[in-house]
Formats: sequence, C-alpha cells, structure tokens
Amino acid sequence: MSYISSGVEYALHCLLYLSQPINAKGVSVRDLAELQNIPIDYLAKIFTKLHKAGIVIATEGIKGGFSLAKTADQISVHDVIVAIDNYKPLFKCKEIRSGCAVFDKKIPAEATQGTCTIHAIMLDAEQQLRDTLSQQSLADIAQKVTKKLPKDYPQQVIKWLDHRTINRQPNNK
Repeated sequence: MSYISSGVEYALHCLLYLSQPINAKGVSVRDLAELQNIPIDYLAKIFTKLHKAGIVIATEGIKGGFSLAKTADQISVHDVIVAIDNYKPLFKCKEIRSGCAVFDKKIPAEATQGTCTIHAIMLDAEQQLRDTLSQQSLADIAQKVTKKLPKDYPQQVIKWLDHRTINRQPNNK
C-alpha cells in the first residue's frame, strides 16, 4: 500500500489544468476526467474532497465547473494530500521493544522510556517529508510541467475544452 494514493495524483493533475489562467472560469469534472482518461465517478469524489478542503470552488450551469479557490502558489502539495487522503502517519510504532523475550516480561523502565528510537527516526523523516511537500506549491509544479510541454499545448487544451462546452449547450443537442 502506498503512503500517497492515486487520488492525490489525479487531483494534482486536474488542479494543474485549473491553475492555468485560461481555465479561470471553471472546468467540469466530466471534462477533466475525459481529458485525462480518469474514471469520472472517482474524480467526482476527489473534487468533493477538494471542495470541502477549500481548494476548489464550484459554479453551476452549462458553463459552470470547478476553479481554484486560491491562487496556485497558495495551494501546497501537502494541502492536496491531506484533502484527499486525510492525515495519515507514515509509520505506526508497534512498541516491539516492550515485548523482548530476554526480559521475560520484566522489562526495565529505562528500556521503554520516551519515544522508541526507531519511531523517533520515522517521526523525523515524516516531518521532513511533510515540510518538503508543504514547500512545493501547485504553481511550482505548473512551472516545471510547462517547460516540458509543447508551446501550443495550452491552446490545444482550450480548443478541446471549448469544443466540449459548445457541444453541451442545449441548442447543439
């Protein structure tokens, strides 16, 4: 089992689309799902969590959809992880040190005082991970991703989304 779910990956990819100025008006979950070949029902549940966490806002109507509730530089990767997966500790100490057979159930108090040494290392690693994820914003990711994409990619996405919006309007059914 991975520490960070695939739902977080889906959320981050979708939020990258929403972080582009071209998508300020909002994009539907259906369009985001179909654009990326993500299951629509699963993505709808993810967006419910993102909405509850205050990461996205929803507008209703034919041209409605989701947009970012904050600027991309105000949304950290950690924010998205917590919104989708809730807070999960990286490590759960089983206090194995208190069951050592050598002590024949008479464990010296000093052996189990304070935080388990192994747990302390894991807590430190978890804090470093959370700090790193908190320092990386959606804007940081978008900047890195943009460098990898063809220059006309944003226009291709706009064209694809606009085509879908036009086809959803009542007079085009």
